[in-house]
Amino acid sequence: EVQLQASGGGLVQAGTSLRLSCAASGFTFVHYTIGWFRQAPGKGREGVSCISPSDGSTYYTDSVKGRFTISSDNAKNMVYLQMNSLKPEDTAVYYCALCRLEGGPSPDLGEYDYWGQGTQVTVSS
Repeated sequence: EVQLQASGGGLVQAGTSLRLSCAASGFTFVHYTIGWFRQAPGKGREGVSCISPSDGSTYYTDSVKGRFTISSDNAKNMVYLQMNSLKPEDTAVYYCALCRLEGGPSPDLGEYDYWGQGTQVTVSS
């Protein structure tokens, strides 16, 4: 059974950092892509960052480039999202998800077929 468990969210002040963790199980981790998505109140879900653990290739949406870093620990089947210099506009529920298609990391929601439960990130100004 495929399972994705996101954790690490919280309430922080602008300019500080958080690290989100995604624990994956039930599939061969390095074969696929893991993505982080977020959904702010009243907005659609957007792709933030994703990684293909097999070769370490990554994707970042423009608004987080230079502030967020995605990484994987293939031995532990874990994906992390280090979020630095957080801004109030980063406030959202963050989800990790699994993409089983070939082609490298992609922010396309339609390519992800398993989702974790989400973790709330709130950044106060």
